[in-house]
Amino acid sequence: TQSRQSQVSLADTPYYHCISRCVRRAYLCGEDKYTGQSFEHRRQWMVERIHQLASIFSINICAYAIMSNHYHLVLHIDEQENKLLTDEQICQRWGYLYSMPTLIDRWLTQRTVSTEENLTALNIIDGWRNRLVDISWFMRCINEFIARKANQEDDCTGRFWEGRFKSQALLDEDALLTCMAYVDLNPVRAKMNNSVETSEYTSAYERIHGVAFKGENNNGSSLVGLNFKKKPLLGFIGDEHETQQQGIPFSLLDYIELVDWSGRILRDDKRGAIVSHHPKLLNTLGLDSETWLSLASGFGKDYQGAVGSLEELALFAAHTGKRWMASKNELRRNMH
Repeated sequence: TQSRQSQVSLADTPYYHCISRCVRRAYLCGEDKYTGQSFEHRRQWMVERIHQLASIFSINICAYAIMSNHYHLVLHIDEQENKLLTDEQICQRWGYLYSMPTLIDRWLTQRTVSTEENLTALNIIDGWRNRLVDISWFMRCINEFIARKANQEDDCTGRFWEGRFKSQALLDEDALLTCMAYVDLNPVRAKMNNSVETSEYTSAYERIHGVAFKGENNNGSSLVGLNFKKKPLLGFIGDEHETQQQGIPFSLLDYIELVDWSGRILRDDKRGAIVSHHPKLLNTLGLDSETWLSLASGFGKDYQGAVGSLEELALFAAHTGKRWMASKNELRRNMH
């Protein structure tokens, strides 16, 4: 088992693909074929919790997919936003997750009595600031919350998740786009849905319809219990009219076209008879149809630790204390 510090390097990339899986026959969502019990409502738990935490943490959601016994997230760590938060805002955000120590309450109301108390309070707040850009804390706050609710509903105790979550550094734009498409195509690839457009509880569905699932109210944007608005998914800034400085460096329409095209082929098992239409983004990436479909189908299975160019992988290895990155040639070989 590798330490999380050896798998995350914000100096190299703010983008990470995370996967968490349930133990044995525990059901995150779906229907238990042995008992007939449905756990579909837990998908809503997951989506609401993910959005809630994204609004608390300095972390953006690029892509997600909630499956029957696991889920995928593609996260963007927003260090710039985190640095701009005041100490009071850090306390407010952390207070939505955990109770405030008495010392912090006194500091917030200017009732501390010594320099030592002030320094101690500021050190605690600084620790919270670091946690708000920590994917381990983000995933912990998802998994602990869901495990407690699921165990309470199942009237049982014990482990709900299969050990630690897996994380994968996405070191360049090609790796980011490929991973996002792989995540959004999960329900189609698993034959849970016929198309990306009908795949609820995925980021692609949310981007297309403005909601994550049919029953979601898209009129009210405020989260229950929070006094700030729900943070939207990280935007695409590839369109010429976009003025945002931070976001996914492709066009949203081009991305939706690509995943929709990929989903139709994967669902219909027509890998050998691909239609002549060629999505614009494949030309941008310099990929042929077969190579792209291979990557979009097997991205999460074949690549571990980090994905990117050889130069970026070498830097990531140096920054995380690794001598070599497993399978580091594979993605580059496919993409060039």
